[in-house]
Amino acid sequence: MSLTQFDVQPLFAVPYFRASLADAISKEQVEYIKSFKMLPNKQNLISENLSIFEDPKLASIKKAVQEALDVYAKEVMGISQKLYVTQSWSLINQPNIGMHTHSHSNSIVSGSLYYAELPSPASRMIFDRHTTYRQLVINPAQDKQNIYNTPLNVVTPKTHEILLFPSDLTHQVEPNMSDKPRYSIAFNCFIKGKLGDFRDVSHLVL
Repeated sequence: MSLTQFDVQPLFAVPYFRASLADAISKEQVEYIKSFKMLPNKQNLISENLSIFEDPKLASIKKAVQEALDVYAKEVMGISQKLYVTQSWSLINQPNIGMHTHSHSNSIVSGSLYYAELPSPASRMIFDRHTTYRQLVINPAQDKQNIYNTPLNVVTPKTHEILLFPSDLTHQVEPNMSDKPRYSIAFNCFIKGKLGDFRDVSHLVL
């Protein structure tokens, strides 16, 4: 028997969301964020302030990010609860510096905002479908990779763009291969509202 007729269908999909927030970011805000006090991170630099969206000078950016989260909650997640930012921080990747592989704990949705002009080439975000140590590494042949079997997917960010994705997605950032710093903002989000059902004894108010 030679099997020539078969069908492959997706069971689940993992989304990522992207949109431009250029209209909400001023040149003055860009320079202001660049002036934040930075501390050494594992590889790059992270702002001392881990709640930068609470800064009144960044009110328009905070509002635009919230609008993006509202769309993500309603149109992507399909939920009535509201997403809100729990922490927000700025990052600087100097030349030859990337970001280690990681995911975000105690968060449902995470995001990146490329508030400043990205250097060229723009370091890509690499998303890994595997979240734990891989005891068996069975990668598909290069010419057979597709959405069902690929172990990695890459996203090339654009200046002034926001990216939103599930916080449990393992990801990393390629080394900055330009001769200029790569600036970005990262943030975590949780939900508030009512979950579950009272009569089903699964009711929770956040």
